Amino acid sequence: MASSMLSLGSTSLLPREVNKDKLKLGTSGSNPFLKAKSFSRVTMTVAVKPSRFEGITMAPPDPILGVSEAFKADTNELKLNLGVGAYRTEELQPYVLNVVKKAENLMLERGDNKEYLPIEGLAAFNKATAELLFGAGHPVIKEQKVATIQGLSGTGSLRLAAALIERYFPGAKVLISAPTWGNHKNIFNDAKVPWSEYRYYDPKTIGLDFEGMIADIKEAPEGSFILLHGCAHNPTGIDPTPEQWVKIADVIQEKNHIPFFDVAYQGFASGSLDEDAASVRLFADRGMEFFVAQSYSKNLGLYAERIGAINVVCSSADAATRVKSQLKRIARPMYSNPPVHGARIVANVVGDAAMFGEWKAEMEMMAGRIKTVRQKLYDSLVSKDKSGKDWSFILKQIGMFSFTGLNKAQSDNMTNKWHVYMTKDGRISLAGLSLAKCEYLADAIIDSYHNALLYWETPIEL
Repeated sequence: MASSMLSLGSTSLLPREVNKDKLKLGTSGSNPFLKAKSFSRVTMTVAVKPSRFEGITMAPPDPILGVSEAFKADTNELKLNLGVGAYRTEELQPYVLNVVKKAENLMLERGDNKEYLPIEGLAAFNKATAELLFGAGHPVIKEQKVATIQGLSGTGSLRLAAALIERYFPGAKVLISAPTWGNHKNIFNDAKVPWSEYRYYDPKTIGLDFEGMIADIKEAPEGSFILLHGCAHNPTGIDPTPEQWVKIADVIQEKNHIPFFDVAYQGFASGSLDEDAASVRLFADRGMEFFVAQSYSKNLGLYAERIGAINVVCSSADAATRVKSQLKRIARPMYSNPPVHGARIVANVVGDAAMFGEWKAEMEMMAGRIKTVRQKLYDSLVSKDKSGKDWSFILKQIGMFSFTGLNKAQSDNMTNKWHVYMTKDGRISLAGLSLAKCEYLADAIIDSYHNALLYWETPIEL
């Protein structure tokens, strides 16, 4: 039994000496007080019941969200937060798309209610998101071969699919790229779905290890799920070429694997919704069955609305109907039904020709700003670094992230010396960089790349 000692100082619970006979201290087993030598201080024991949660340990901080907390605590005026993947303006401020504001105003004007949605979500959203992904005229849409339900952004949609895999493909393994978005492993671990990695990033070239990727997919047990980033690979920003996507599809078909796309950046990577969906449509054109998780956090800036979808492309409309029923069955005890606000925004924007055109223009603007910053950073590195190092990999990457090739020691130097906050795998978010800060960032990268050994004893390999 745990106990604690309570000392009450001069404000004693025990009466002064003149009254001690009345209390007969120490003579009764029921007396709650302990005999004390000094009547100006009394010590007593209080029983404390152990917590039922003693066995629960402190969870480690999230490696990405923890970067933002450290950034906020830094008072240096030169500090940069390049950790979290969220779009910022040139003034490094959050941005709410104008078309989103218009869609919200429309909802207010119509007096839309806040009633529960069906388990599968808003029907208008599900129709719009599937057509946006595959194209309204694609056979899988026309023949109703896609099971689509609204999910809690990309994370929730992935989690639904993982639960379906665990329930109906027992023992099947998911192959994920090395590296990948940090939450992928958490999602499959929590769903009790086994996973392993396939080679993707080549540190020697700071590019794609395509041969290793193909070899690992070939060696995977037949019928494995292959998790693919549809565009703007996170964290590397390195995407396969169109020709390489064809080869990837060939190998997956040969091994009877099931593709599983994570599409978090459609329209936000290249600025084109169609170009960024090309990999997914390639697989759909071949008549393959596969999963696609979608998110509208980046391309519509709906980070806090948690709006996305899980799509399962099936070989028949009957199969799609049955799959959808089981996805709904999984969702019901998990969160019952999804939120309506973000779904209505997407449905309004995609369903109105004028707003849809405005959205595409804003996406091009956001993607264009990141491309401009990427070019400026490259130019600054080339002009400042006289070592002859090839920095062209920065221009070959796409999307909001750049994989710098810096290891943990060098990344720590970026933060400790230069106040540049980033994940320890060397990833930086160019969406959090302004043109005005590019030269400062270039100085930090060059110093960390060449001189971090001055601060760390272990040798650095790139």
